[in-house]
Amino acid sequence: MDPGVFTSVWLKVAVLVLITNQLTAEALQITSSGPQTIQKPLGQDVNLECTYTLATTDTGEMDIEWSNVSPDMTQKDKLILSYSGGQTHFYDSSFSNRLKFLTDPKQGNASIAISSVKLSDTGTYQCKVKKAPGVDMRKVTLVVLVPPSKPKCWVEGSEEKGGTVSLRCKSYQGSIPLSYVWTRETGGAMPATATQDSTSGELLIKNHTDSNTGTYMCEAKNAVGQDKCTYALRAYNPINKAGVIAGAVIGALLLLLLLLFLIWFLLSYCNKKRYQKEVANEIRHDAPAPESRPSSRVSSIRSMVGYRTHHGVQYSDVASPLPSVSESAPIFAGTSNETSSTEARGVSFKYDPRYGYAV
Repeated sequence: MDPGVFTSVWLKVAVLVLITNQLTAEALQITSSGPQTIQKPLGQDVNLECTYTLATTDTGEMDIEWSNVSPDMTQKDKLILSYSGGQTHFYDSSFSNRLKFLTDPKQGNASIAISSVKLSDTGTYQCKVKKAPGVDMRKVTLVVLVPPSKPKCWVEGSEEKGGTVSLRCKSYQGSIPLSYVWTRETGGAMPATATQDSTSGELLIKNHTDSNTGTYMCEAKNAVGQDKCTYALRAYNPINKAGVIAGAVIGALLLLLLLLFLIWFLLSYCNKKRYQKEVANEIRHDAPAPESRPSSRVSSIRSMVGYRTHHGVQYSDVASPLPSVSESAPIFAGTSNETSSTEARGVSFKYDPRYGYAV
């Protein structure tokens, strides 16, 4: 190849590269260099940065868009805010009164602010700045986290000397990952036999002694917050397990005897009631019929004999001698006092042809 031709080609390539670099340097460019992922506690405010510079060749209309990028690549991104024609437009009602530009977006700062972030605000946001022919974009991920709630500290099991003590710590609210750290506030350094699990929040102290007593603090934390609780650890003498077992056995036996006595008492009571009922039925079956009253017998005899009464004097149609006083006393025991007194005086009555003997 001719050396002159070769040199000419290289000069053209160099000029083209210089022109390209110059055009690239002068094109619209987003200059924000903040973190690509932002973690914020629930309820706080957050700023999503998007600053940019324009080139002299960018003469078109300013157009800025903020979108919520869909995690599904087959779905469209959701437009939430835009600036065009000198006006701001809102598209997502879930950001109502919580979303705004920090400054005038046409002055090189298209950053936005979201107030009182919610868990649903978690996502990836894209800032796109366009001023023809220049265009550039930037993505930033927002992660809304819940700080850990105040944890609960307690001991699981006993605090007997010589045994293994299990101190537990648990925060029931908070975004994962949550971690737990136990420290000793009073009583000295952490026991040499102590081991802890930062994930479950358990602190194990083996061969527990009086020297391990004191106040222990557990701190639960995640990326956006922390909280703590305390527990006062004590040491007790071991319980006499043999005595406890013996007491439990004796108590069970006494309860069994009481139950048997109650069953015996109920059976005896039921048998007694049944016996009394049977005796009462036998008495009613063997009882003789009641005797007639004297007055009833007198009325029957009088009706048989055929007594009549005239002027207060009773007569009999039967012309037979009256029974003696001794024989008639039982029969006429229910007669009036006047008649009884007359018979007692031995007064006899004559026979009346119309009525018969006076009685």
